[in-house]
Amino acid sequence: MRTSEDRSFLVLLAAITLAFGWVLWPFSGALLWATLLAIIFAPLYRRFLETLPGKRNIVAFSTVVVVVVIVLIPVAIVIASLIDQGGELYQRVQSGEISFAHPLQQLKSALPDWAAPMADRLASIDFSALKERLSGLLVPAGQQLAGHAINIGQLTLEFVASLLVMLYLLFFLLRDGDELNARIRDALPLRPSHSAEILNAFTLAVRGTIKGIILVALIQGALGGVIFWLLGLTAPLLAGALMALLSLLPVLGSALVWLPAGLYLLVAGSVTKGIILLAFGTFVIGLADNFLRPILVGQSIRMPSYIVLLATLGGLAAFGANGFVIGPLVAAMFLTAWQVFVRSKEQQEVRK
Repeated sequence: MRTSEDRSFLVLLAAITLAFGWVLWPFSGALLWATLLAIIFAPLYRRFLETLPGKRNIVAFSTVVVVVVIVLIPVAIVIASLIDQGGELYQRVQSGEISFAHPLQQLKSALPDWAAPMADRLASIDFSALKERLSGLLVPAGQQLAGHAINIGQLTLEFVASLLVMLYLLFFLLRDGDELNARIRDALPLRPSHSAEILNAFTLAVRGTIKGIILVALIQGALGGVIFWLLGLTAPLLAGALMALLSLLPVLGSALVWLPAGLYLLVAGSVTKGIILLAFGTFVIGLADNFLRPILVGQSIRMPSYIVLLATLGGLAAFGANGFVIGPLVAAMFLTAWQVFVRSKEQQEVRK
């Protein structure tokens, strides 16, 4: 009888938990980023707390202010600049200031005779027709966006609401993080050693993902944007953002931006700029990952590059923009859980 009552209670507990998760789902993104930021900035919170012992509210609020200043405000400025540079780049392509026809003609004249058929095919591309098709796609899209201005306003309000909820949650997660961690550890239906290892692995996975993947991508994007700006190239911030995004992909990564740009400069006659960009991309941007990732990740969980690639792409497909963090986190937790299982099994076999 007691067993049936226990099972009924577990079913009720699972149902209530699922219902509570469904209620919180609209703010799942805010909860996710509040948790991630709380884990990342927890060491800073503890350092502040050492300076002001017993002032947990003031210290938590100060840490949230630091997050706003060094994370949220720069991100907002970068997004606004990206939109501005993207529009400027489109205008320059529309006006013909940026064109691929002239570089292709120069490439054709420099190629040997055996490559002439390939060059003729490239030169026969009607770039004006492509530009008209692009305009034909963008103009209706712009009209559609203008016609849905109310929906955009609603999305903006939802974003602001989620941002405020995230900051609110971040305050309490920083202030009460140790107590929440202890409660979660006690509530998990696992052995105490397994619970501690899983939660510790989650913390390491968060810090390893942010520092080893996202921070390295941001550094590579910043380096790319700086070299574009120093060389006087178009839309350096946009190029840097693309390099940061693509650097999440192993092997090619940011080279998908600086390599074609460098080759374009060589063909267009800017040989010095092209050589500088290709050399900088190869020896600075390309090698930054190899040098920075081991330093930044440290003792955090490390995953093979192919798992990072699959987890990132799968996360983006399943969870949207938040997936580039959720994917690697799930992969890291998957590897950790199996490591715990295998280690426990080996220990049981040794005891036998």
